[in-house]
Amino acid sequence: MSAKEVVKAFYELDLAKANNALDFIHPDCKLLWNSSNGYTSLDYDGIKTMIDDLKKSYHSFSYRISHLLEDQNTVTTRYTVYVTPIERPEKEDALAHFISIWEVKDGKLYRCHEISQLADDSSESLNSYSEIKV
Repeated sequence: MSAKEVVKAFYELDLAKANNALDFIHPDCKLLWNSSNGYTSLDYDGIKTMIDDLKKSYHSFSYRISHLLEDQNTVTTRYTVYVTPIERPEKEDALAHFISIWEVKDGKLYRCHEISQLADDSSESLNSYSEIKV
């Protein structure tokens, strides 16, 4: 698989339901994430813990990609995360908007620089995902 295909396949998963998400993660992975809560650095074990925790909180945790750009083994993606919380299984909400730059190594997600902000109710921010450019 190309680097773009690896990243796209990962983002097609519903992390609350997928049992194979960690198969996409390189054992030496580093995720460097700037969010509205500050800076977080996660390794493979930290990513595993994060996925385990979100499975406890959400019925669904999925991505809607608007951009997916490849340059050799580096893939940049822009997407919104949508969740269905355990407390409200009838309602899916936009959680946050992300831009992630992944380096793929050995066919797995290896390094990521990521930035996110919480989603708002703006129709402009949510409607920008209606035309996927992948």
